Amino acid sequence: MKRITLIAWALLAVLTAGAGERVRRGTVRCEGRGVEGVVVTDGTHCVRTDARGRFALPRTEDARFVYLSTPAGYDSPVEEHVVRFFLPVDDARRSYDFELRREAADRTRHGFVVVADPQVFARGEFALLARAADDIRATAEEADRPFHGICVGDLIAGDHTFYPQYNETMARTGLAFRNAMGNHDMKIWGRSYESSLRAFEDVYGPSHYSYNVGKVHYVVLNDNFFIGRDWYYIGYLEERQLAWLERDLACVAPGSTVVVAIHIPTAFRGKEGQPFDYAKAAKTLANYKALHRLLEPYRAHIVSGHLHTTANCEIGERLYEHNVAALSGAWWQGAICTDGTPAGYAVFEIDGDRVSWYYKSVGLPREVQMKLYDGGDDPAFAGRIVANVWNCDAAWRVEMRADGGEPVAMERTTAADPQARTLYADPSQLVHKWITVVPSDHYYAAPLPAGTRHVEVTARDRFGNVWRAEKKIEQ
Repeated sequence: MKRITLIAWALLAVLTAGAGERVRRGTVRCEGRGVEGVVVTDGTHCVRTDARGRFALPRTEDARFVYLSTPAGYDSPVEEHVVRFFLPVDDARRSYDFELRREAADRTRHGFVVVADPQVFARGEFALLARAADDIRATAEEADRPFHGICVGDLIAGDHTFYPQYNETMARTGLAFRNAMGNHDMKIWGRSYESSLRAFEDVYGPSHYSYNVGKVHYVVLNDNFFIGRDWYYIGYLEERQLAWLERDLACVAPGSTVVVAIHIPTAFRGKEGQPFDYAKAAKTLANYKALHRLLEPYRAHIVSGHLHTTANCEIGERLYEHNVAALSGAWWQGAICTDGTPAGYAVFEIDGDRVSWYYKSVGLPREVQMKLYDGGDDPAFAGRIVANVWNCDAAWRVEMRADGGEPVAMERTTAADPQARTLYADPSQLVHKWITVVPSDHYYAAPLPAGTRHVEVTARDRFGNVWRAEKKIEQ
């Protein structure tokens, strides 16, 4: 009788191991061998694999995925143009087993492109997206290092059935893309924030995660917080993500370079530390201080999108935010954004733990980094030469020469782009009637001497690169 009872208990333990066990178990392997030290998470807890590649992850009841922080030196597989670093939670699954591939080449030197707001609204716009994808491919192929891609959200404009065609089109880049969620990627009109994640996560996996390339730790967060009313949302990171980020960063050595990809910026139009404003609650991250505080031990770069304009902000000595202009320009209504930035993407180059960057306009050479205007373009510029230097920051130095004379320093100023004003002046010609020109502070101006016929402007960035533009002045 005693023996029968023991057998019954053993059988019960086997039958209930998957559903009732307090941990989720699995392995991480490469070429049949366990990989040690890989961080595995369910979006709440983080654990490392042992010497045989095994892990036991505390069970979180509402977890949707078990997934990896893909380690440096390895790649997660790509299937149907999506990086498969995750497995859906399934109580019938006894083991969550991951297979990694070794990197084809060392990526201590590598690069990545940041795409913001492709935001495909109609299927006819995929042809325009394909042109942009081909431009990205050419940039990566000309580089002296391997590249990957990050999209910081709004892959589509709201029709989630577009995701397969979007993925297929972006595959033309030849790059493996990691994706952040944007407000247009949310499933809106639901009852809660949690319900807004489903459509995106069903395709791309968890909306907050991390991975590693070379010496850089990359983090992707979802700061679009749907408030359960119509389509309304705010920029906000809930405690679950912040607590997970604490645990994730605890696995990263202080002083390391960390790149954080989010959709809604932490610094509104390049200005950090402004008082909270309900009118801007959907345009900037409300609890940005919590994120910045977690990043203090690291050399961190935040890459964001959402505003369809360019703004760079050196928040602190070791924290910099790049708010990247839209790949779609003005929602595919014109080739420039509403602040005059050409539709394009940011290009980052990593050398060990050092980061450099530039902006690449779609269809234009890398050397095009500004556009010049004078009073003939806008009466407000009368008597001045004005340069729209879209990717500038406080470290840039901009000078002009009139008719080959001595260089004169140009002063940074706020202006609206004349070309954008012309392109988007008539709402009746636009699919989206609400498009309007946005003034920005990435302009530089200097007085023009009377009778000037030719102006050359040079802009020196923080890395010593010198960019030039010329303009003939009509009398």
